[in-house]
Amino acid sequence: MTDDNRLRSFIIDNKALFWYINPAKLDDISLSFLTETILNYGDLKTVKELFNIVGTKNVAESFFFSLKIERNNYFPDVANYFSLYFKKYV
Repeated sequence: MTDDNRLRSFIIDNKALFWYINPAKLDDISLSFLTETILNYGDLKTVKELFNIVGTKNVAESFFFSLKIERNNYFPDVANYFSLYFKKYV
């Protein structure tokens, strides 16, 4: 299974987290939005799966890019935890 297919399958498997998005638009989810949603609302298994599919480095880059935006939607505890995590392990 290619990474694109794995990512699409991952999004569909976790579509409950994207309940407010038209199912026809699930393929249009950006990496930054996907990262934000999974880190904020996903469980440990889902976060690990995101890291495996996209790569921990890519998730970290997307995360830090979003943090630079004045108005990001990360929960403060999530932003703090993953800032420490990525600085240590990536």
